[in-house]
Amino acid sequence: MLSIIIPTLNEEKYLPKLLESINQQSYADYEIIVADNNSTDNTRLIAEKYSCKLVRGGKPAEARNNGAKSAKGEILLFIDADCILKHNFLKKSLNEMNRRNLAAAGCFVWPLNEKIIDNTGFAIFNIWLFLVQFFYPNASGSGIFCKRSLHEKIWGFDQSIVLSEDMDYARRAGKHARFRILNAVETYTSMRRFGNEGTLKTMLKLFLSAAYRILFGEIKTDIFKYKLEYGKRR
Repeated sequence: MLSIIIPTLNEEKYLPKLLESINQQSYADYEIIVADNNSTDNTRLIAEKYSCKLVRGGKPAEARNNGAKSAKGEILLFIDADCILKHNFLKKSLNEMNRRNLAAAGCFVWPLNEKIIDNTGFAIFNIWLFLVQFFYPNASGSGIFCKRSLHEKIWGFDQSIVLSEDMDYARRAGKHARFRILNAVETYTSMRRFGNEGTLKTMLKLFLSAAYRILFGEIKTDIFKYKLEYGKRR
């Protein structure tokens, strides 16, 4: 079984689109766990409508860990609520993980629009993901697969990290088992996190944060003033 874990906070605008894209998958042996951080909109009602398991949330790292604790599946998929999966995403992903003998994997990510500037930024990000996967694994919270046994071995997501806890998770997973970026699938995400400061400025902060992590270690203070916009509706 596959356990799909989704952190939420006031996601009534985005969550139904993700859940619909999951329901339309050809692969059906999964459970959906929504780790909700006390939403005040219809998020919880939507999760119940789609027969999701509801657990206590928190910030993304804590929410993902809480979801994993209640998971029944042997493989975990962590994904943000504002993503959409294309047809056969789950089947293709699991087949590739099995074929390549992967214990953990990330996905290339693309924006849910056709703006040149947004797609260019994500293209650069995806090239970086591809290049570093062989010696310094990284992955976006827009799609990370991990065997539950490996998740437990590395003690899940580090809840003390302020920025790029998903990247740290992939790096630590890659230290203990085979990690790669999947070739057969992609995830698609909204651009809401780039709304306040714009794509270029936000991308610059993210790439600077990547350099900081390589040089100095994980980011445990708000040095980059990155506005997560977690739970904001756009």
